[in-house]
Amino acid sequence: MPENTPQAPEPEVLGEEFILDPYPTYARLRERTPVAHVTLNGMPGWLVLRHTEARAALTDPAIVKDPARGARIIARRMGVEPPAPHEKSPGERMLVEHMLNTDPPDHTRLRKLVAKAFTARQIQGLRPRIERIVDRLLDDIQGQSEVDLLKVLGYPLPITLICEMIGVPDDDQAAFGAWSNALTVAVQPEQLQETAQKMAQYLAGLIEHKRAHPADDLITGLIQARDDDHSLSENELVSMVFQLLVAGYETTTHLLGNGILALLRHPDQLAALRADRSLLAGTVEEFSRYDNSLHLSTLSVTAAPVEIGQVRIPADEFVLVSLGSANRDPRRFEDPERFDIRRKQGGHLSFGHGLHHCMGAPLARLQVEIALTALLDRHPVIELAAGPGELTYQLNATRALESLPVTLG
Repeated sequence: MPENTPQAPEPEVLGEEFILDPYPTYARLRERTPVAHVTLNGMPGWLVLRHTEARAALTDPAIVKDPARGARIIARRMGVEPPAPHEKSPGERMLVEHMLNTDPPDHTRLRKLVAKAFTARQIQGLRPRIERIVDRLLDDIQGQSEVDLLKVLGYPLPITLICEMIGVPDDDQAAFGAWSNALTVAVQPEQLQETAQKMAQYLAGLIEHKRAHPADDLITGLIQARDDDHSLSENELVSMVFQLLVAGYETTTHLLGNGILALLRHPDQLAALRADRSLLAGTVEEFSRYDNSLHLSTLSVTAAPVEIGQVRIPADEFVLVSLGSANRDPRRFEDPERFDIRRKQGGHLSFGHGLHHCMGAPLARLQVEIALTALLDRHPVIELAAGPGELTYQLNATRALESLPVTLG
């Protein structure tokens, strides 16, 4: 390591102000250093801020997904014994033992099992179904002048679609949506564990039902893979279904909500899109770059000392890649704080990079594209029905609006 390698200062504590609006903090830290030593949710770690360094960190073999190692690090810092794997509840296992928290070879094995459901052909085949869901949801609010767009469209569209794909019965979709929301906003560990336990019990029961009554859905396909060649453990099966449901739901909801909010706050861009629908694909990409719901990667740890942007991170340290900061790095994007649907597409990291690039990204894009098209077609006037400072965000590590009130003309 060069002698003049910058030494990181004491961790900067990132509190509620950061959670509610991370972008000013990102801009300040990113200008100072490519990698910042911070404390988030009471835990010290390293935040990768710039675009080049973020891409490198997402593919660095020394930065790994390893929940067991992470648990040992936390236990050591707290001076307690880490829980043994057999001591974890089904809910605790479900929250951590899934594809997003694994590296090869397990990640390769797990991803291969569901990849065939997310091919370009399969996803485009869902277009008619998505259009029908959107039309039904917009029919339900026909004639209403003011609605919460998240409540009437942002939440029900992706939850309906992903539940249908996976095989969750219609009558259970509302309960699942409530559990998913509760997991997202839970502040206390007890709340998180209680909700996760309920969901794990439900999914275990659903899997047993599908085992006895197979259907043309993802759960049945995963069960057959589990039972035929033991390519999944029973815990992995529950965790896989959980991850597909949550990842296919909340992220799309808030990509749509944050994106429409950006459009409404930039009426010139909204007018340009109304006038030229060929800008639609670029608009969805700019939604993703400008204010993506997942502005932080899932947690990783260093398996060995690693150097990123001339900042040395020791072994057994937590690392978060700031996708939101990388997406607004002026070293990569011209005038990055400007919302511009005509921006040259490509380069943002909202759906990750490398092995953990989101396989559901095309499905999220398609849902947002169809929902936005239908909204514009049906409503010549769409205006934000909230003044400056009236919109609030959930207090968690995602960019998630509490509501999006709009006036429809």
